[in-house]
Amino acid sequence: MEPSFIRQRITELRLKRGVSEYKMSRDLGHNSGYIQHIVSGKALPSITELLYICDYLDVTPRTFFDESKSGLTLMEETESALHCLEDDDLEVLLPLIKHMKERRDAQNKPQP
Repeated sequence: MEPSFIRQRITELRLKRGVSEYKMSRDLGHNSGYIQHIVSGKALPSITELLYICDYLDVTPRTFFDESKSGLTLMEETESALHCLEDDDLEVLLPLIKHMKERRDAQNKPQP
C-alpha cells in the first residue's frame, strides 16, 4: 500500500466529517500542523496514531483501508453507538435484538 493512500484517505474522511486539519490535529493532542504534515507527505502516523485517527474519524481500521467504503456502514455506525452505552442499557437492548433475529430467522425458514 502506498503512503499516498493513507494521506488521501485521512483527507477524504476528515472532509466527510467536516473538520479542519487544525482542529483534528488539536483534538488528537498534537500541534496544529500535525495532520497537515501527514497529508502533505512530510510524515506518516505510527500504527498507534493511525488507530487514534480511525477512532477520531469514527471508522474501523478495516473501513479506513477499504477503498470501496465511503463513510460508515449502518452496521459500523450501530456498533459505534453501542460502544457508548452502559451495560444496563445494553441489557435492555439485547432481548429486543434477539427477538428481531428470531423473527427474521423464522420468516426466512424454508417451508416444508
